[in-house]
Amino acid sequence: MSSSSPFTAIVLAGDRTPDDPVARAAGVSCKALTPVGGVPMVLRVLGALAEAQAIGNRILCGPAWHAVEAHKELHDLIASGQVKWVEPQATPSSSAFAVMQSLPHEQPVLLVTADHALLSARLIDYFCSEARSRNCDVAVGFAAYDLVASAYPDIKRTVMKFRDSQVCGCNLYAFLSARGRSAAAFWRQVETLRKKPIQLISALGWIPVLRYLLGQFTLREALARLSRRLDLSIEAVMLPFPEASLDVDKVSDWELAQRIAERKGP
Repeated sequence: MSSSSPFTAIVLAGDRTPDDPVARAAGVSCKALTPVGGVPMVLRVLGALAEAQAIGNRILCGPAWHAVEAHKELHDLIASGQVKWVEPQATPSSSAFAVMQSLPHEQPVLLVTADHALLSARLIDYFCSEARSRNCDVAVGFAAYDLVASAYPDIKRTVMKFRDSQVCGCNLYAFLSARGRSAAAFWRQVETLRKKPIQLISALGWIPVLRYLLGQFTLREALARLSRRLDLSIEAVMLPFPEASLDVDKVSDWELAQRIAERKGP
């Protein structure tokens, strides 16, 4: 369904709230500029994308232009044309949908967030390669909760419990066809439920909710049901990298990301 052309990467970097607690704790104007290992998260993400072999163009959606102008390195990246900046919409899903609408239909797209502080080129290339191999419209990244908890016992992640697995979301999405982009419209409907697995599954119907609560629902069944509802194919990519699940939503996430970055070194 997807061509062999490089992915266009869309990085969502708009703040969800005007007074983000992570940005406030870090003393920066927006969360994307929060430093991890001495480097703003958004620059870490853009740097990993630049190193990844699977990625071609990089599009940054947010932060607000005044924050870009106030940060020389980020501003220079955009001014040089290495990264394209677009104004963020009211929500992440609206931002993603708007940017994807501006791209050629045949262009494969990787969607990631600017708070994915430990993203690496190796992780990106693995996900993109696996996504292509699924021959689907949309691929979604997950990490096994046991893998994450074993590596980072202090981590607090939203866990989706299925009959066959317990998984954490990774904020990595591959849109491999024009049809796949219609999933962004559904995302806009359920965006506020991203941290509430039961309510999110209820969007598929109440029978799946009961099966989920009884431990009878598998991840594959959930995605198959969603695929039928949206009339496209959605597949999971299980990532063997525990850091894939760490996006910086809370101050405690930032502190953990800092400790991990210090251990890993430059």
